[in-house]
Amino acid sequence: MKIILTGTPGTGKTTVAKKLSEELEVPVIDLNQLLSREYVIEKDTERESLVVDVERAVSEIKLPAECIIEGHLAHFLDSKFVVVLRCKPKELTQRLKNKNWPIKKVKENIEAEALNIISDEARDMNDKVFDIDTSHKSPAEVVEMVKTAIKGKLKAEKYDFLELL
Repeated sequence: MKIILTGTPGTGKTTVAKKLSEELEVPVIDLNQLLSREYVIEKDTERESLVVDVERAVSEIKLPAECIIEGHLAHFLDSKFVVVLRCKPKELTQRLKNKNWPIKKVKENIEAEALNIISDEARDMNDKVFDIDTSHKSPAEVVEMVKTAIKGKLKAEKYDFLELL
């Protein structure tokens, strides 16, 4: 099974993907790394980010049948199973500040999280989407929730963090 692990930066995708990969014994594909190597169109200096050709990437990237694809754009790829890691704005702010992100980028990502951007995009493109709130949860707890979702025993929830801003 291909597992898409997506979410706003700072929600725990990389950490959870590594732990989940070890437990399920499937490889992790770091989509951000792949996109930045082969699909960059330009650098957006104002937003301090790379602009990638997502449409071309989606049409060209061939993935193994069994893998975990992690990245904040991973939900654009075809999969029958998508997990969107979410995080409450206050906690996400702290996580991004701990990574020494510029305040402008922190605010941009907090806004995207509060507006459910990735979660809504994932639902527009995929049938099975599970949001998991990683706020104040250990990576091990999140991994267990993902495994529960894979087994079909996790209720699909949608979070609204807008009121928490």
